[in-house]
Amino acid sequence: MQTHEADICVIGSGFGGTMAAARFVEAGYRTTMVERGDWVARGPHNWAPDGTGDTTPYYNRESAYRVVAGGNEPSMGAYHCVGGPSVFYGGVSLRFRERDFEPPADIVDDSGAAWPLDYAELSPYYDEAERRLDVAGAGGEDPCEPQRSGGYPQAPTGVSEVSQAIATAGQSLGLRPFRLPLAINYREGVRACQTCATCDTYACAVSAKNDLASTWIPALQQQDLALLTNTVAVRFERDGSKVTALHAKARHTGDDVAIRAKAFVLAAGALASPHLILASGLDSVNPAQSAVGRYLMRHINAIVFGLFPRLPGRLDTFHKQIGFHDFYFGHPDGLGPKDKLGALQQIHSPPVALVKMHLPAGIGTLMSPLAKRMTGLLAIAEDRPQAQNHVRLSAGVNDRFGLPQLDIEHRYAPRDLAAIAILAKQAKRILGRAGARLFYTHHIRTFSHACGTLRLGATAETSPVDADGRFRGLDNLLVTDASVFPTSAAVNPSLTISALALRAAEHAVRDGWGK
Repeated sequence: MQTHEADICVIGSGFGGTMAAARFVEAGYRTTMVERGDWVARGPHNWAPDGTGDTTPYYNRESAYRVVAGGNEPSMGAYHCVGGPSVFYGGVSLRFRERDFEPPADIVDDSGAAWPLDYAELSPYYDEAERRLDVAGAGGEDPCEPQRSGGYPQAPTGVSEVSQAIATAGQSLGLRPFRLPLAINYREGVRACQTCATCDTYACAVSAKNDLASTWIPALQQQDLALLTNTVAVRFERDGSKVTALHAKARHTGDDVAIRAKAFVLAAGALASPHLILASGLDSVNPAQSAVGRYLMRHINAIVFGLFPRLPGRLDTFHKQIGFHDFYFGHPDGLGPKDKLGALQQIHSPPVALVKMHLPAGIGTLMSPLAKRMTGLLAIAEDRPQAQNHVRLSAGVNDRFGLPQLDIEHRYAPRDLAAIAILAKQAKRILGRAGARLFYTHHIRTFSHACGTLRLGATAETSPVDADGRFRGLDNLLVTDASVFPTSAAVNPSLTISALALRAAEHAVRDGWGK
């Protein structure tokens, strides 16, 4: 058995794991990070049609999830790589709105979800997260932008012809388009963005996207972060109220690995984190045991593609640049749910490889040539936290590493479906004004925005994690990924994951964790 000693052991190298690790490493803690995947190689191959995430080896089914309800397939994998989903995300870095931390009754319903902190408390950590991710944006454009203490670290770049056409179409309908804040490097140098069309769902060939594998993880390794790649976390070892070790398996050899540490940070994601908690039996020590793995959310997302007889500009260049928040807190005419609808964000033309992969064989072959004449808008609506949406262990079924299989069950509430229908209709109006004549709506049934399965809160009986990210019932386990969200808001989760992780780790350092 390989044995490693550390002050802090971090499980997961995505936003929550890396931001928490940065705080501990910079405070002088011996920190070991465990990552199930490997580094994603960068180069011209990332621009190839099969470079989009789901077609790469980093979308992994070694420990496939069984989807009882709510998925696009009965068995689904997950992204495993250094940097986690940040490597393949689109870079959009939005803050939750102030009112997102006080969700309306229409969202909360009977779930008991409540944020134990407000926007003002998290705001300085949003500032720090934006600096660490070097976000490019322009304050004052977003019509429901929360209060900011200053500008973005980078100014935004100019928008493409396609983006300008979409923005102009929205303005002609009385809407207020804004430039999306993006974690992309627009500074001069070897990592400068080349404005290619292979960004969202692709690893960046030149590392211009400020994903964690291109920026913070290498920097932390230079400051003595120990990174264990291809290492599969299997279970925690506990002694009383403390976790004493993480037991893992070397992915390629199956060798046993043990990491002994004084404190642990769990940031494997909203599916994998409760999976590890349940597999380790740690739910039994938590006063909110019945909530562990429950209240799974993932937004209700749909991409509305418009087919253009005459393109409004080149689609082979970067054009994920424009957003609309005019309907975030409801439709001005009172259509649909009154308290909140959600966001619209520009999205790239669909990758041909994904068109062929996700549509039936004949339709995919027929539609793939048309993808070059399509661009679209992503609609993101907040979904209700519901106790019946959950993950649980599947009895008697283990993978080759000894992990029990995880079952996922998720269904949308009627108000969720009503919200996405209104947003999709508005997306068609904008695209139609820009020149589209035919539309195709693709409903996203993946769990890329999964959150809520280990929610934080002020009440010990209903929230497994407290306001500082500490897993109740244990003295030395932090949770710093999207699993802690009580509600999902209606924007991309990455910046809020980062801000919460920075805050939780700062409080842990202040209180002497790992010493």
